[in-house]
Amino acid sequence: MNSIKRLAIAFVTLGFLAATGAAYAADAPETPTAAPAGITLVDAKTVQDLQAKGATIVDTRKASEFGEGSIKGAISVPYDPEKSAKATDFDSSMDKFDMGKLSDKNAVIVVFCNSGTCWKSYKSAVVLSKNGYKNVNWYRNGFPDWKARNLPIE
Repeated sequence: MNSIKRLAIAFVTLGFLAATGAAYAADAPETPTAAPAGITLVDAKTVQDLQAKGATIVDTRKASEFGEGSIKGAISVPYDPEKSAKATDFDSSMDKFDMGKLSDKNAVIVVFCNSGTCWKSYKSAVVLSKNGYKNVNWYRNGFPDWKARNLPIE
């Protein structure tokens, strides 16, 4: 394949990723497919059920991403800046996650971000759990999955 064709494919791919909100990080590792101890892995249907029962839905993406659209009723609590390694043994002291909006440690909380290559929701779930939050749910598939299912956004 010639270099012009490869370049065209790269631009199309990047355009698709930008249009869908997917992050382009060829070397970014996937988040684990199972939740750590004390955290529940949930799917879109469960998020809907929990939200209907009053759960707090937390968008951990950057505030600018939240402003472009999010799960209807979600609140923005960015896990930003995220400087720690994209790994299960990350050092949360390198990051910023303001839990001030989440004062009730017994409340049901669902965190999400931009799917399995986005670590913000995984890390926020771990930080919440380590700080005594008792009902932490991690929506690993995140906003792209929600949007693809044509579920309510704002």
